[in-house]
Amino acid sequence: MKYRYYICDVFTDTRFGGNQLAVLPQADGLSKQQMQQIAREFNFSETTFVFPAKAGHTRHVRIFTPAREIPFAGHPNVGTAFVLASIDEFGEIKSSLTVTFEEEAGLVSVAIHESDGKIASCELTAPQSLSFGKTLPVQLVADAISINPKEIVTKTHGPQVTSVGLPFVMVELTDRSVLERARISMSGFEALIAQDVMPDVYFYTRVSDGFDIRARMFAPLSGVPEDPATGSANCALAGLLAHYSEQSNGSFSWRIAQGVEIGRPSTLIARAEKSDGVVQTTRIGGATVLVSEGIIYLD
Repeated sequence: MKYRYYICDVFTDTRFGGNQLAVLPQADGLSKQQMQQIAREFNFSETTFVFPAKAGHTRHVRIFTPAREIPFAGHPNVGTAFVLASIDEFGEIKSSLTVTFEEEAGLVSVAIHESDGKIASCELTAPQSLSFGKTLPVQLVADAISINPKEIVTKTHGPQVTSVGLPFVMVELTDRSVLERARISMSGFEALIAQDVMPDVYFYTRVSDGFDIRARMFAPLSGVPEDPATGSANCALAGLLAHYSEQSNGSFSWRIAQGVEIGRPSTLIARAEKSDGVVQTTRIGGATVLVSEGIIYLD
């Protein structure tokens, strides 16, 4: 059996930046074990496998890290929509088209925007409403990313599990220098596991240098030591910040930089809508570039 794949860089308009993604646009016949093996072979933060829709929507999509299958993620949806549009799976796109992917976390709609005959950007709407889990001890989280607990900001929120389809421990830091010198402590991540949370730690700081936010994400126990661009986490951040905003109604937007520290700079645009004090929708979008294509051979 042969399966075609495409590799793209997501949340960048420059090849070899952003977050790498492998997409298999026709994955019928692959078992879960084979999909996991293929994801491990690519060793990107995620690989997607596309199947015909089960419930009448555009496609059914499954997402794997090198270590496990996950119910939802940001850059895999943005990149998969880009690849399928680029290889004419959706026919001619004039101006824009919205597709819907069926995933374990729910339905993910992706708006595809065309300009001058090319796919300019894609933006997803999160499949789930903003939700909160545990608030974790500052010391515990500081130990996991090798910083001083005094360098964690708790004015808006403490280290808190937040999700719009995939949970992350969300942490605000004092400044960019702290963000840059954070490092993984495996013993610290194992201590987070003891708190009964999936220890994917997203940490950020507010800036005003052409971006609104600079961020990083460590997920070593998911097989991703550091992610160059985490759409699902940045989407959750949009919901988190909108939730804690004093505004009861309105539209919010942030320009976010991630991946700089590992040489894969990424730019993400996060948005949220809030009405009557409740966050209604969260979105994440950006550009993608195609890098390569090839064939996987299976016995």
